[in-house]
Order: sequence, then C-alpha cells, then structure tokens
Amino acid sequence: DVPKIATIQEMVLNNTQKYSSKLALEDLNNTPISKVTYAQLLDNILRFGHALNQLGLKERSHIALISENRVQWAISFLTCACFNYVVVPIDKNLTENEIFNIIYESDSEAIIFSENYSESFTKLSSYKKLKHFICMDKTKTDDSFMIMTDMIEQSIPVSINNLPSINPNDLFEIIFTSGSLGRAKGVMLSQKNLATNLVDMVSMMFIYPEDRFLSVLPMHHTYECTCGMMCPIYSGASVHYARSLKTVVDDIQKVKATMLLGVPLLFDKMFKRISKTIKDDKVKSLIVPPLVKITNFAKLLGFKDLKKKIFKEMHEKFGGHMRIFIAGGAAPDPLVAKGLREFGFTFVQGYGLTECSPILALNRLDDFKDNAAGLPLPSVEIKINNPDNEGIGEIWAKAPSVMLGYYKNDFQTNLAFEDGWFKTGDIGYLDGDG
Repeated sequence: DVPKIATIQEMVLNNTQKYSSKLALEDLNNTPISKVTYAQLLDNILRFGHALNQLGLKERSHIALISENRVQWAISFLTCACFNYVVVPIDKNLTENEIFNIIYESDSEAIIFSENYSESFTKLSSYKKLKHFICMDKTKTDDSFMIMTDMIEQSIPVSINNLPSINPNDLFEIIFTSGSLGRAKGVMLSQKNLATNLVDMVSMMFIYPEDRFLSVLPMHHTYECTCGMMCPIYSGASVHYARSLKTVVDDIQKVKATMLLGVPLLFDKMFKRISKTIKDDKVKSLIVPPLVKITNFAKLLGFKDLKKKIFKEMHEKFGGHMRIFIAGGAAPDPLVAKGLREFGFTFVQGYGLTECSPILALNRLDDFKDNAAGLPLPSVEIKINNPDNEGIGEIWAKAPSVMLGYYKNDFQTNLAFEDGWFKTGDIGYLDGDG
C-alpha cells in the first residue's frame, strides 16, 4: 500500500519531514548546491519560493527552467510546485532560437538557467514579458542577472502554514514537445496528473527509501522528471546526478546505485560491453553459456538469487547493488532484456507519453514480457481503436494522468481527444494477458 497524494506540494511537505536527515539529491559534478538532505531540500524550497515572491512574481506566474541535470534543477521545479507557479522545463539541447520561441510562446516572466546559457540570455532584454533572469551559477556575464544561491541565502524560509493552497487540477507544467511537423506543442499537466502517475507507478513497482537512483536522462523529459526525480522523492529514496553519459558505469559504482532509468540504447551498449568481455576471454566464453543455462533452470526451481552469486563479478562492475534497470522512451530489444536477465539483472520496461505524465503501462518485476509495453497502471484505461483482423490498431487511453490539453492550441487539443479518450498516435494490440 502506497501513500495517496493529491499534489506535488503535498508529497514534498510529507516526505521532507518524514525523511528529514536522509540524503535526497546529489550532484556528482561540482555545483553550487551539490547535495541536500530532505530537510535541506525543504529549507531551500521555502527560501527560494519566498525570494521569488519578493521579486513580485505572483502565484500562477510562468517560470521557465533550463540547465544540465543537477540538484538546483530539482529545487527550482519543486519550488514552483510548492509556491503555485507554472513551470516550463526547456530541452537543454535546443537551438537558441527554439529556446527563445518557447520562452515567448509559454508567457514566461522569469527564467532559471545555468551558466551555459547566460550568453544567450543577454540577448533577451528586449522581450518585455520576461523580467527576471536567475542564474544557478555565480556568473559575471550580466549584472542584471540574479544568482540563485544568493537569493536563497539572503531569504528567510516561508512558514509551511503560509504556503499557497494548490488546486490539483490547475495547470502546473508546460512541456514543449518537439513537433516533427511545424511548431512544438506545449503539453499542459496539472499537479494531479503527476501525483496520480506517481502513486500508480510505485504501487506497481515498489521503491524503498534505501534505493539510490543514478540519473542520466535529461530532466526536462517527463520520463526522467516523474520517474527519475519525483518517484524517488515520493519514496524517500535518493537521486544522484551522473557526471555525463560517458561516466555512467563509474558513477554507478561510485554511488552504489540500485536503480537506473535509461533509454534502450544505453542498455544495448551495456549489454554489448558485457558480451564482449566474455567473448574476449577464452575461459569465460566457455563457461558462461552453460552457467546461464544451469542458473535459468535453478531459477525455475525457485533459486532466485543464484545468478547474482554466480555472476558476482559482473554485478560488481555495476556497483554490486543494482536492483532494477528500467527502460523507456522507445521499445527495447527483447534479446538485450533477456540477456541482462540471464546474468541476474532485473530489467523492466514501461510505455508512456509526455501527454500522460508520462507512464501508461509498466511491466511488473514478477510479471513481465520483454516484447510488451506492460500492464496498464491501476487508474489507466486502454483500448485499441478500430482494431484490424489481428487486433492491431491505435492505442487510446483514459486516465487522471492524461494532460489538460495543449497550451493555447485548442485545434490540436481537439484533434488529440475523442469522446474523452486520448489518442496516442501509437499502434499496438492487447494480448490475452492484457
């Protein structure tokens, strides 16, 4: 049984008090706020939110957010949730023009950014609506930029009782998804959308306070933001931000990570690396295949942990504590999933879209299929629209985690829904097991 929450604000307040002295977030790169416990996370949020209020940013103001993965990104996002602001996370890999367009289209009044973008934002002074530039790093680029850490240090924390009350159904987040055709669409999510997705997800795959997530995927993606940042906080676990994609395996060892969310390509590379190590070693290439078969049989007899013991050396390469690999963002290669599992790693995949906060279906740890997206989450209804003779058709979904619509784009919103069903645009079928 997992705790029910109606808003992200409620999650932050509950857990920062419940797990106060426990580590919440940590950067493996050197940053101005490199790690925080749950209590420090709350203190930073209460101070930063007060500082934003003092600038004259009223509740429901839109605040854009862009940086590499780091603790300050999470603090900024959660501050918006607690202080009733609308947050606009921007893809850090967009071109300068695309970034400016999103700031403009989203009606943002403030932007929180890292040093890498400070040069770009000196050019935005002519844009009337955007009044406040807040840099995460101590920058000398422009005197008019405020420094996030100074704002936090010089501010007093708001009392929890004075925090704004949140309407769970109000717009909370606008995520611009790169439209392959024409302009990007701004997906509008509420705190209720995200909160129900968190509760649903953790009820299907339990996360423990002892879990340590290594974060490698970009946080502006709903997948990483919901599953890789909010999910651990909802569960009292910790998140550790990898230095880069190149250092993933070292970073896993460093933090002794138990959870890794990745895209299939990341796991493909890992599996190839493991396979190559075995192939290149004469002894291993002879003994590993039979050991896989023996341990597969032993697993059927109920010896679940035997693989981890037999392939201990391999597990040590990944820090020795890895509990679950989770793949999303695209369909993983079933052979890679099977291969990792044969060495005793737990590998599951899910399916979702930004418009659905994002998860719609998830494979369970003890009930999975490597060629399927998983079972629908408890509050998600899935149907296949106009299935052909083989039952294949467009996937339609209905759930409390489905978006409010596209920002200022009624035409696209109306196209995306029919009779209360969200049309995913993806093709699929339901098998006999659902």
